[in-house]
Amino acid sequence: MPETRRGRRPGQNDTRRAVLDAARARFAADGFTGTTIRRIATDAGVDAALVMQYFKSKDELFGAVMAVPPDALDRMTDAWPGPAEGIGERVARAFLEVWEADPRTSEPLLAMLRGAAAREAAADQLRDFIEARLMRGAVDHLPDDHDTRLRMAVAAAMLVGIIVARGIVRVPTVADESLDTIAVTAGTALQALLAP
Repeated sequence: MPETRRGRRPGQNDTRRAVLDAARARFAADGFTGTTIRRIATDAGVDAALVMQYFKSKDELFGAVMAVPPDALDRMTDAWPGPAEGIGERVARAFLEVWEADPRTSEPLLAMLRGAAAREAAADQLRDFIEARLMRGAVDHLPDDHDTRLRMAVAAAMLVGIIVARGIVRVPTVADESLDTIAVTAGTALQALLAP
């Protein structure tokens, strides 16, 4: 006689949790860039279309894994539209606001950053994620070539460095300045990278 299953039938919450668990493991193993929705779906034992039903994109799924609201992820990309002059400051301000202004976003991101300092896999994941956010914004404004990817990687390194200096290491001169002042100063340096 076959064994009858007891307890609640697996439902939407169980499936969503399985997808998040699979995504967390896959992002940790393969980094943001190397992870695909299809592989996460396979790991979770579900169809890729179901993953997309729960999470509209890989970015949104990553945000859910990190407990970062989708609107915060959008703010980092939404800084790109507008005149080329001022793009450096807009991007710097958007990143700093996501990392500092709202505890809903800053706490999980800073936790990830602290983990990145201790574990190489977490560092790769964070770097890939920030570069991907910058590339997503740049795609309509710059060619998708090696030079653009290099520029976005350098910009990502600068932004991560500022965030580390302000939120982790707390370099006094940088940490004690207002977000506005840092956005203007960093924006000047980022301008040459983002609008060559």
